[in-house]
Amino acid sequence: MEYCIETRGLTKVYDGVCAVDSINLRVERGAFYGFLGPNGAGKSTTIKMLTGIVAPTRGDARLLGYHLGRSPLQIKKRIGVVPEELCLFENLSAREYLTFVGRMYRLPRQVALRRAGELLDLLGLGDTDRTLVLEFSHGMKKKLSLAAALIHDPELLFLDEPFEGIDAIASRTIRQVLDRVVARGGTIFLTSHILEIVERLCSHVGIIHKGRLVKEGPLRELAAGGSLEELFVSAVGEALEPGVELSWLAGGRG
Repeated sequence: MEYCIETRGLTKVYDGVCAVDSINLRVERGAFYGFLGPNGAGKSTTIKMLTGIVAPTRGDARLLGYHLGRSPLQIKKRIGVVPEELCLFENLSAREYLTFVGRMYRLPRQVALRRAGELLDLLGLGDTDRTLVLEFSHGMKKKLSLAAALIHDPELLFLDEPFEGIDAIASRTIRQVLDRVVARGGTIFLTSHILEIVERLCSHVGIIHKGRLVKEGPLRELAAGGSLEELFVSAVGEALEPGVELSWLAGGRG
């Protein structure tokens, strides 16, 4: 079986605190992989290591057949990233920004312009030429960040909380675009706290808790007829304990 992402003992330690602890991931090519966990579990740190933003403390990884430590430029040419904290050039228009990103990936200018226009139309941003990115809403910025991650036609797409803080219309548009990416053979690695979206979109999931990978595999097999929420709660064990109540909610008003 060919894996798009494969890690061995991937570990990150910050000031003596182990944020990611010896995880072994295997993501098949063409998978829509949901990477889940409570706040502070190590999801974003894992993505930062896999995308070359921070170096692992120990362990190694291979992406798209390339060793992460030995071939970082070969990997970065072939991946797209939508980070949780958006990094956009806000004094440009959306079209100017996407064209710039395309040129950074060495697309010919006319190709970058054409793809920028197509992506803006697809994501409902085609009429924003007179608007600077700094005037965009949060949802519009999320869509623009996704367009920038897609403009060079990456084989592997990393998405860190792409649905956080956006409205239902923007969420639906993004889901439709992601479905197209997978349908044409791309691989997506997604983190999200919105389990309903993960359950709807993802073919595989991994669950990380306190830096350790506690579940991984095809969603249909792991859930075994139950819900993703039930699987998640059983894996991380952080549901409200039976008998625990808030005093002001225990009885009626008055």
